[in-house]
Amino acid sequence: MTGTPRPRTPGTPPPAANAPSPAEPPEPPARRRGRPPRTESAGTRDRILTAAREEFSARGYEKTSVRGIAKAAGVDSALVHHYFGTKEQVFEAAVEVAFAPAMNAPNAVADGPVEGVGERLTRFVLGVWDNPATRAPLVAILRSAVTNETAAAVFRRLVATQLMRRVAAQLHLPDAELRAELAAAQIVGTALMRYVIKLEPLASADLEQIIARVAPVVQGHLTAP
Repeated sequence: MTGTPRPRTPGTPPPAANAPSPAEPPEPPARRRGRPPRTESAGTRDRILTAAREEFSARGYEKTSVRGIAKAAGVDSALVHHYFGTKEQVFEAAVEVAFAPAMNAPNAVADGPVEGVGERLTRFVLGVWDNPATRAPLVAILRSAVTNETAAAVFRRLVATQLMRRVAAQLHLPDAELRAELAAAQIVGTALMRYVIKLEPLASADLEQIIARVAPVVQGHLTAP
């Protein structure tokens, strides 16, 4: 009959109350937030930086969030904080990566006679901007810097400490830092008008023509009495 308990074999102990089934596997330990597992891909940090540059480019600094960067990178927000910290620190890391090609500008200043320093520096920096592969992240960073003070502060700090002071150190002239900053203003201003604002006819002018006109001004900033 239904509901009648089956007889137990003599000598068999009764089952313990609430005993777990031997077929049930133990639950895995919970992952600690904020710490990547040891098997985390070595490319995770680069993937986050790539996503950050794309987010800053598309949304600007103010509208970009750590959560949005994490979603675009396919990771948890805690992992972004683990690698970089705050949104400002993520932005600074993205700026450093974007500016990496331009960091060889001081070498261009040192490589040759002082009479041609303006042309070498202008050609090198505008060449970085003219290359589509290196231009896109620079445009994204510059757009954020001109619309948000926090982003601008990060931009200024990086340009001043890692780029222009190194250029100034190569000049060995009075007011070297001011000279280097004036030269940078000339070149970055040209890049802003050409590649970000896209003011015509500057935006479509031949690069060699632009270098020929800008380089003497940069030379004057760097070496004129």
